[in-house]
Amino acid sequence: MERKEQMKAKRNFYEYYKMMWPFIRPYFLRALLAVLISIPIGALDSVIALSLKPYMDVVLIEKSAHSPVYIPVLIIAFTSLQGFLNYSATYLNTWVGTKINQDLKRCLFQKLMRFETSFFDAFDSGVVIQRFSADTDTACSGLLDNLKSMVSKFFSSVSLIAVLFYNSWQLAIIAVAVMLLAFLPLSTVKRRIKKTILQSVQERTKIYTNYNEMHSGNKTISGYNLQDYMYQKFDNTLKVLFKLAMKIVKKTAWMTPLMHVVVSAGIAAVIWYGSTLIVNNKITPGNFVSFITALVLLYTPIKSIGKTYNNMQVSFLAIDRIAEILDLPAKIQDKEDACDFEGVGEGIVFKDVCFEYNEGVRVLENINLFVKAGSNVAIVGNSGGGKTTLVNLLPRFYDVKSGQILIGGKDIKDYTLHSLRENIAEVFQDNFLFSGTIKDNILTGKPSATDEEIKEVLKLVYLDEFVAHLKDGINTEIGERGALLSGGQRQRLAIARALIKDAPIVILDEATSALDNKSEAVVQKAIENLMRNRTVFVIAHRLSTIKNAEKIVVVNEGKLVEEGTHDELVAICGGIYQTLYNAQFKNL
Repeated sequence: MERKEQMKAKRNFYEYYKMMWPFIRPYFLRALLAVLISIPIGALDSVIALSLKPYMDVVLIEKSAHSPVYIPVLIIAFTSLQGFLNYSATYLNTWVGTKINQDLKRCLFQKLMRFETSFFDAFDSGVVIQRFSADTDTACSGLLDNLKSMVSKFFSSVSLIAVLFYNSWQLAIIAVAVMLLAFLPLSTVKRRIKKTILQSVQERTKIYTNYNEMHSGNKTISGYNLQDYMYQKFDNTLKVLFKLAMKIVKKTAWMTPLMHVVVSAGIAAVIWYGSTLIVNNKITPGNFVSFITALVLLYTPIKSIGKTYNNMQVSFLAIDRIAEILDLPAKIQDKEDACDFEGVGEGIVFKDVCFEYNEGVRVLENINLFVKAGSNVAIVGNSGGGKTTLVNLLPRFYDVKSGQILIGGKDIKDYTLHSLRENIAEVFQDNFLFSGTIKDNILTGKPSATDEEIKEVLKLVYLDEFVAHLKDGINTEIGERGALLSGGQRQRLAIARALIKDAPIVILDEATSALDNKSEAVVQKAIENLMRNRTVFVIAHRLSTIKNAEKIVVVNEGKLVEEGTHDELVAICGGIYQTLYNAQFKNL
């Protein structure tokens, strides 16, 4: 909850500028050139209006045969120049916008990789995709396109207003007054639509989540016939988005017809008063036609300003959300004086360790444990008792609430995260494998490993015969999350990844619990190779796999309640370990 509140902080324009400047600076000259090019694009709008005065006065009024033939030529020349400049500005804007967008995504992705596990506990995949990818697209493309449009329209307006005053200052005052009147409603729009736009963005994250769940959980969805349930969730999200879209329309759509009315009133007033000025010879018909043309060109963009303004608000909101992410500190990071990992030393010590996911709800309480270097300790207990949480504290996926974890006599917080995690290998119940080849996944444990080293670890995990029969061998694609492998093969590949890492500390979190007896037997042999000469933490549901552990600790309801060897613990009458053991083996 604390993290979510941090992501709602408000910022002023200077903070936005300060946040975005590092991304704009490398491309500033190109961005500036794109803006400067937009100036003549807008200013050239006045050429046609200005040229109509001499043409009307000479040809249509004086009916002179010596018409200014250069005028059509100039119109074509200036329009062609305007078209070329428009193309150049669009090209530069796209180039700069794409570069800034990609740099932002790189920065956000690096930020994402530094966040601790609790961040991903708090925010689902839809939020991550929206905040770390979609928002940058909205911010960069929308803002730069609108910036070009605004600069162009601003200088178009300036040049057209100059034409208005050139032709008739009296009519120009009326026209400008009406234009300013048309802008007044914008002052109320931002406040009215910001909350609704934010709700729309939040709902769109659910769309991403629905697609992700459909992809990742397709077997569960099919097996439990959840198609209707999933469709209903998706449909409900679309209905909410529709209501929010219509809410925005209700709050903003009135601007366009209102602008039409105001603009029409302005044109009507100009025609009425302009007729009087022509009759009284205050202005020529050429002045009037040139004025009306400039006025129509000036007023036309105003009619659609509501839509442009909405788009700008969406872009600013996206920038606000990006700024929130960039300002968000990682809770788990290196201390200023952190040093590299120095070895396990005599062993690993948990000293009065307490932990909680949510404030005030203890998950681990006063855990005291010593694990001798090179030994293996098994952690057992009822589900939800805190076993996995305990081992997740070692690589600092989470930080302790109080107490200390010491490795080699030093608090793990004194080590750099990179060096600490470089010396810990994990094998989980449901290991994440990357799309790519068998070789690619093993190399994640040791990027510099040779093909010979890879083949050696494949032997140690009993995958060598399987790989030898594959057409592409270690270069065989395994699909997303290893979908093209069996459960046992996925586990053995994960063990191979941990083996080749050659870390002195190994965590095995129920690595065989999801396997059948035959697969478990093979995987167990691979695990024994992994455990050799290392300090090992084993979380096991099947007690038969940890009977030979040098030490077994029982964690129940967040407390370490029993500790000893299998023979010692099974002999405790009424003990928790004895109860668990009897429950598993009483029928055997």
